[in-house]
Amino acid sequence: MKSLNPVFADAGTTIFAVMSGLANQHGAINLGQGFPDVDGPLALRERAAKALIDGPNQYPPMMGVDALRQALSAHAKRHYDLNYDWRTDVVVTSGATEALTASIMGLVKAGDEVILIEPAYDSYRPIVETIGGIAKPVRLGPPNWRVTEAQLAAAFSPRTKAIIVNSPMNPAGKVFSREELELIASFARKFDALVIADEVYEHLTFDGLAHVPMATLDGMFERSVRIGSAGKMFSLTGWKVGWVEGPAALISAIAKAHQFLTFTTAPALQIAVAEGLNNHSQFYLNLTRELEGNRDHLAKGLRAIGFEPLPAQGTYFLTTDISGLRFNGTDVDFCKHMTEHARVAAIPLSVFYTGEEPRSLVRFAFCKRREVLDDALRRLADYFPRK
Repeated sequence: MKSLNPVFADAGTTIFAVMSGLANQHGAINLGQGFPDVDGPLALRERAAKALIDGPNQYPPMMGVDALRQALSAHAKRHYDLNYDWRTDVVVTSGATEALTASIMGLVKAGDEVILIEPAYDSYRPIVETIGGIAKPVRLGPPNWRVTEAQLAAAFSPRTKAIIVNSPMNPAGKVFSREELELIASFARKFDALVIADEVYEHLTFDGLAHVPMATLDGMFERSVRIGSAGKMFSLTGWKVGWVEGPAALISAIAKAHQFLTFTTAPALQIAVAEGLNNHSQFYLNLTRELEGNRDHLAKGLRAIGFEPLPAQGTYFLTTDISGLRFNGTDVDFCKHMTEHARVAAIPLSVFYTGEEPRSLVRFAFCKRREVLDDALRRLADYFPRK
């Protein structure tokens, strides 16, 4: 048999599938995979159900239904004073991962370099590499995950086509400061590079921090696209409704890639997401406060057990240092051991790096009901008693 695409043929099973499978096998509480355990607003689900019954249920427009693109344009204007023409500057995708894939496929060609800020969401590298792009990592470290001018100077080159910026950042929970974003923007302008801004957690920032879209910075609107997610915004991750917003010249290429990936997304779900954006913004604003409380609750409980929580400024995730638990093994070994014996699953952070990576950090998801977090903390306290 002729060789297969090595990007995928040589890849292992994603850590999320591995840890979720192990959690199911051992009856563990799954704080690894980032999805809420309560469905989003009933009003949106009822609107989707009505649209499903009423129809039409045939192909909607490839760019997305008009109502949703109009709602997304209004959302960007309302929250960030960004002016996107819904007709040309917005494309709806089947989830944010498809949005990322379409963006990279539409904007990057073989031989182009794409800068990835690590720890990086695990889909970035294989998407870049499968189209022949060259991934250039910028490696950030705990506890503050700051990006420096020296790191960017070493990564950018005349061959740089794009940099992927994920803020708020999965898995580290970091919100990039305006100063850091301005620094990244200055390099993008200097090297005529594009920014693919993964902003799916845009409304999940804590401690009074504001989300700053890359497109709002000087000279960045024309060279940035921003990716969003209804799943993250409305706790409806299974719906897989995402989008890309940007200037028409970039969105046109992204939409052409999108048409050969999924072509379009279920119209009933699009209509319901438009309803959410137009009339239920209070849901995601309240969700931020709820998750901030969950973060603090989980951090306090883990610290009492012997984990050392790192700052978490946004997203669903809390990273902790396990050095104080004196486990003899890697972070991957630890997470498997904890799932099997303490019956709580988490994700090792090393899987989000290439090359040298930290081996004592694990990520917990706190987008769960408080009673679930309490049960997890009890199990961990029973298994890791403080001396």
